[in-house]
Amino acid sequence: MRERIYHFALNHPIIVSLFSLLLIVAAAAGGKNLVFKSDYRVFFSEENPQLTAFESMQKVYSKSDNVAFVVSAKSGDLFTPEHLAAIHSLTESAWQIPYSNRVDSITNYQHTVAEEDDLIVEDLVLETEDLPNADMAKLKAVATKEPLLVNKIVSPDGSVTIVNVTVQLPGVNPVEELPEIMSKVYEVRDAFVSANPDLELRLSGMVVMNNTFAQSSQNDAMTLIPLMFAMVVLSMIFLLKTISGTLATVVIIITTIAATMGLAGWGGIFLTGATASVPTMVLTLAVADCVHILTTCFYEMRHGATKKNALETSLRINFGPIFLTSITTAIGFLSMNFSDSPPFRDLGNMVASGVMIAFVLSITLFPALLMLLPMKVKQREEGHSDKLDYLADFVISKRKVLLPSMAAVIIGLLLFVPQNELNDDFVKYFDTSVPFRQATDYMQDNLSGMTTMEISIDAGASSAINEPEFLHATEAFSEWLRQQPETDHVNTLTDTIKRLNKNMHGDDESYYRLPESRELSAQYLLLYEMSLPYGLDLNNQLNVDKSSLRIVGTFENITSNDQILLEERIYDWFDENAPQYQVHVASPSLMFAHIGKRNIESMLWGITLALILISALLGVALKSVRYGFISLLPNLAPAAMGFGLWYFIDGQVGLALSVVAGMTLGIVVDDTVHFLSKYRYAQTHRGKDPVEAVRYAFASVGRALWITTLVLVFGFMVLAQSSFKVNADMGLLTAITIFIALIVDFLFLPPLLMLLDKGSRNKQNSGANA
Repeated sequence: MRERIYHFALNHPIIVSLFSLLLIVAAAAGGKNLVFKSDYRVFFSEENPQLTAFESMQKVYSKSDNVAFVVSAKSGDLFTPEHLAAIHSLTESAWQIPYSNRVDSITNYQHTVAEEDDLIVEDLVLETEDLPNADMAKLKAVATKEPLLVNKIVSPDGSVTIVNVTVQLPGVNPVEELPEIMSKVYEVRDAFVSANPDLELRLSGMVVMNNTFAQSSQNDAMTLIPLMFAMVVLSMIFLLKTISGTLATVVIIITTIAATMGLAGWGGIFLTGATASVPTMVLTLAVADCVHILTTCFYEMRHGATKKNALETSLRINFGPIFLTSITTAIGFLSMNFSDSPPFRDLGNMVASGVMIAFVLSITLFPALLMLLPMKVKQREEGHSDKLDYLADFVISKRKVLLPSMAAVIIGLLLFVPQNELNDDFVKYFDTSVPFRQATDYMQDNLSGMTTMEISIDAGASSAINEPEFLHATEAFSEWLRQQPETDHVNTLTDTIKRLNKNMHGDDESYYRLPESRELSAQYLLLYEMSLPYGLDLNNQLNVDKSSLRIVGTFENITSNDQILLEERIYDWFDENAPQYQVHVASPSLMFAHIGKRNIESMLWGITLALILISALLGVALKSVRYGFISLLPNLAPAAMGFGLWYFIDGQVGLALSVVAGMTLGIVVDDTVHFLSKYRYAQTHRGKDPVEAVRYAFASVGRALWITTLVLVFGFMVLAQSSFKVNADMGLLTAITIFIALIVDFLFLPPLLMLLDKGSRNKQNSGANA
């Protein structure tokens, strides 16, 4: 059956080319359905418990997605009439941002004062016309001493402030809603910057982070993919010295990527920060099939075969190994379906389909194109001057040293795998060259981090939040949370109630405490709420029937492990001090903190299943259960060694790296399959002993292995240049793992095969003599 396929491609190249291109165009047409989904929620499945908790909390209270305009004064002091007027104007303009339902700034802070028996609630800056006559020192003192503002809205020294815009995305058309918001945000930013040269403005917040996901992916598509194309073309011309072969390979790459992305569009898959790297991955994997076919074809042509006969021989020899490597690579990527993060499932499915499309095109369209293109190879006999012959001699002669030394290296690196820390920092998903990262780091250094936790405390009955016992417990917790070393700010209702109690007692500082009766608390809150303007109510802190309230803690940009430990400490505090209340902790940063650990646990099952399937396939393909088991070591060792080496590079394994083991498992099998298949072929078809079988494997497939490895490493190293750390780390560790796989298959696998087969033959000879 397989011979009919490539014979038809060689005998009818024009028909095959036209029919293949027709199918590819039909598949690629689905690309029009591809849209980019930049919401950070796409990284979490609907069953994710942290996402469920966060969305449940947002249904009770108001949404917390935001745009943060970070404003700083070049002079170091924002409290001047000109600067406050500019911030007041920015606050007014921010209301024009689509879907905004709240704007918080120092100018519209609802300052409360007592005038005899009246409670006055008004903006801290009422009219900009009055600012030249205003007491700047007093305004600064109010803002920098108010617990609700300092380290959240304004820095303690008054040099940096935030105009925070809360937006409530309808979710009807998320593809258009985010660009609509950001378009207005950029318009407001540009107008502010041009009108206020003495002020600097940076953009941060969850909405900006969502937009940065999309921008980073678009930048990668515009820079990394063209760079990778150039790398592939140059490396193939340099290493294989063929223009026509390179041209045919580029056609296979383009058609494979087009068909893969088109099928994803037909399947309704969204593009995300992770799946945007699919073209780069498919590009590198598609090259491997073509290189194996080309190298064998050139080998035959150098020995006098015609182009057609050389291609026929190459397809006959490589069909089985290429099919096997394509299947095992696809299985490795399909194991990503065990991931707890939907974008990585989509990534695995898309690349797996791309690998199989590349296989089909490499045995049909690729040979058809080579038949149509001119291709000449100088005939020559390859003598012992081939460098791979020298490498084979070195491995054979030093096998007794290489086997234990390589085993020691493998074991040594394995020891460092557990030293890696399962950790993540979602702010650092972006490179320091990305404006969002720069703004967020600046905000961390001068004001507060972007890490938040929302703590909902349920009192259990309507209006029960006014109970003195509940308020005192909330106040005690708030003070405890403020004392934690990672805390920057705590937004709690008890601060407002204490301020109101002070106001209602003639602004006597001694009354800056919680009222002792439920009635007083209820009256203060009612009076205060009735005085608040639209968009600045207490819905972001209280539920409708006042049975629960939300405290928002803002922290340094701490890692996922630190967040999980802090979450545990929060629950422990309530278990010890207020067990009668129901408490829930949730936030986007906490969701990211948990996803890496959950992903690794779920991916372990996927890797195990993929490993079993791949080993079984190798055993069947090589017609030997024994070799199926032998292949486990060179297939597992590279990923394990890569993670051991990663300890010295970074030492932290997060969301991105939690899928690398499953992803690379299929890729590294490529070297093992081709080497083992040639080794077995030399033994079963040519009757060679283990030493000569190793020499034959190096001579016949060694060149293709190091060329494909270089192309793959180049490809994933290009991906490692991504400004999106999820892709960059994944690309770097994958490149390291693939390179280690070549070293293992060249320096460890041959000595191992010679040792095991020598022992097996000795037993057979002993049995025969007996």
